[in-house]
Amino acid sequence: MELGLEQKTKQLRKGILELAILTILSRNEGYGYNIVETLKEGDIQIAEGTVYPILSRLKNEGAISYRWEESLKGPPRKYYFLTDQGTELLRVLKAEWLQLNHSLNQIMGVTNK
Repeated sequence: MELGLEQKTKQLRKGILELAILTILSRNEGYGYNIVETLKEGDIQIAEGTVYPILSRLKNEGAISYRWEESLKGPPRKYYFLTDQGTELLRVLKAEWLQLNHSLNQIMGVTNK
C-alpha cells in the first residue's frame, strides 16, 4: 500500500501557508513575489504560483485587500494588505496553531527550551 508521503507533506505545508501569508501581511503589505521571497527566507520552500490562489481566496473571503502601485522595474504591482477581518482571522489561526503545536509537542515528547 502506497503511503502517499509526498501528498501528505504537501497537504501539511499547504495548511500552514495561509497562516504564514497572513502573518507576513500583518507586518507589511506586500506583492506576490515579495511574499514568496519572505516565505523562502523563513525556510518555507514554495513555488510562486502556489501563493496566488491563496491570495485570491483570502481576498474573496474579505481577509485581505490590495492596491495597485506603479513599479520602476516593470508593470504595476498588486500590493496586498490585511483587512480588519484578516486581522481577526490571523488572531484566531495563530491561537489555534499555538495550541495545536503545544499539544503535538507534548504527544511527540518534544520539549521547548
